[in-house]
Amino acid sequence: MAMAPTVALAECGGSFSNFKAGLKSEAVARGIAPATADQFLASVRQDPAVLRADRAQGVFQRPFIDFSRRLISQNRINAGRAKAQQWDGIFDRVEREYGVDRHVLLAFWAFETDYGAFQGDFNTANALATLAHDCRRPDLFRPQVFAAMQLFADGNFDPQRTTGAWAGEIGMVQMLPADIIENGVDGDGDGAVRLKSSAPDALLSGGKMLQHFGWRAGQPWLQEVTVPSRMDWSQSGVGKPRSIAEWQAMGVRARSGSLTNLPASLILPQGHKGPAFLAYPNFDVYFEWNQSFTYVLTAAYFATRLDGAQVYDAGTPDAGLGPDQMKQLQRKLQARGHDVGKIDGILGAGTRAAVQAEQTRLGLPADAWPTPALLGRL
Repeated sequence: MAMAPTVALAECGGSFSNFKAGLKSEAVARGIAPATADQFLASVRQDPAVLRADRAQGVFQRPFIDFSRRLISQNRINAGRAKAQQWDGIFDRVEREYGVDRHVLLAFWAFETDYGAFQGDFNTANALATLAHDCRRPDLFRPQVFAAMQLFADGNFDPQRTTGAWAGEIGMVQMLPADIIENGVDGDGDGAVRLKSSAPDALLSGGKMLQHFGWRAGQPWLQEVTVPSRMDWSQSGVGKPRSIAEWQAMGVRARSGSLTNLPASLILPQGHKGPAFLAYPNFDVYFEWNQSFTYVLTAAYFATRLDGAQVYDAGTPDAGLGPDQMKQLQRKLQARGHDVGKIDGILGAGTRAAVQAEQTRLGLPADAWPTPALLGRL
């Protein structure tokens, strides 16, 4: 349950004790007992380490090839296959009940916590309250504080001892409190949803959450393709679906196997000379889990690898921009009237769209991959 951003912004910042008093008032208005709210908030404090982690997501500045090679190793693939075997019956249930392919869930399990090994040691109540008080994304985190209070009221959360990721996610597949309330599943039948210690609970909950986000049973999510040396590159990009017949008419081919007859977007993470993928409708669901394009593409690709796909053809992409150059580019794009969001050196959706528009204007291959040549032309 998200708040209207203007309301959440009005409730952020200022004195933390006043902020906590505001949380209590709203919690009571939402039906939480005053004593429960008091008990939950008694130990809650700001955590500066959470804000440092939130501001330091430099890993997402890395281009896809570098990022994916860092996250995907043969050890991780082998561990994933071992986990698939170990929990085969649970994955059968996930596929049967929620329609989510086991390899998709395995990839998230790997990237989020290394199959449960590293679940984070941030105090969750402190993390959520800190991020709700911070005025960067209060509309996301303030409702999560109340969800955590509800879990506490139900006996499923300890504000002093529950730990997880810096952004408030809990358990093996890292779920926020509101998602746990909505999609938590008691997979092992012990009468409780324990996402930190029970793989059946975590995997079935993750599967239910992906179904809730709109996952379509039996459909692919990502497929590597080959592209011709010349085509209208401005047709590429997330959210630009075309029919398979249209892509084939432009010269796009499956690198192995055959294409699935579904609408798909052509993704060129490092331009038309680098890796190429078709993203099917299920790919959009990944952005409900994580907003980073590079993370999402890597997770989706890793799921195909776990399912037996070959290593992608990296091609010979043009050199990209370093973080400082990317910020310089973003400032130039912003000055030209493009909405690139925050000047953060990360090649996100807004920056990609602006790059593609400027490439088109300048008569360059409009593949949304920013190069030093483009920076120079701007």
